[in-house]
Amino acid sequence: MLNTQVQSHRIVILGGTSGIGLATAERAAADGATVIVASSSPDRIDAALERLPASAEGYTVNVRHPEEIRDLFNRLGSFDHLAFTAGETLQIGAIADTDLEPARRALDVRVWGAYATFKHAVPHLRPGGSIVLSSGIAGTRPEPNWAVAASICGALDALTRALAVELAPIRVNAVAPGVVRGDLWREMNEEDRSAMYDSSSEALRVGRVGEVSDIAETFLYLMRNGYSSGTIVTVDGGSVLV
Repeated sequence: MLNTQVQSHRIVILGGTSGIGLATAERAAADGATVIVASSSPDRIDAALERLPASAEGYTVNVRHPEEIRDLFNRLGSFDHLAFTAGETLQIGAIADTDLEPARRALDVRVWGAYATFKHAVPHLRPGGSIVLSSGIAGTRPEPNWAVAASICGALDALTRALAVELAPIRVNAVAPGVVRGDLWREMNEEDRSAMYDSSSEALRVGRVGEVSDIAETFLYLMRNGYSSGTIVTVDGGSVLV
């Protein structure tokens, strides 16, 4: 049966204090859900809670520390949906020039952080609940110098399908965004970032790059749709076509 609303549901969003995660929290709250956001930055939690309704909750957690994740979910108790959007800025560069420590840290956050989150969250998910991951089109169509990002997205796509089988009837899906204006590119200088957005907009079939609100809508769709599991939904403005 299609779940058409998230009103009165509790939705936990790890990485929910900025970018796609915060946009998802705002969209869910606007639909009447109680949102719980978690981040490693207390300052970002405070800033996010100022933008969210008074019913929202915020907690500090470092997803590289499994014991912190375990303690968080033991504290939260039962909830209905989980979104994992935690991550660092993209590691872009030729493999010959890659600093392995930041690359390992990126996989530690995005892949192992997600794995540990699901391990400790699942016992608290209510019947009919769901998990939505944030992946990306790099796993299926990598650009040059995107080996780290492609590896992360490929691993998350596989994890989505595997957990949809293992955790059923809990639904597990992922969203694979294309180029989106947001914190993912914050390490780029403003000139390079603007040039990238402009060139992408010219190439894309929709004539623009994505906004975090576009991706948030897809997260909410996957939470609502009770017949979707093991699915990676691509939201990329048609970039796989060009």
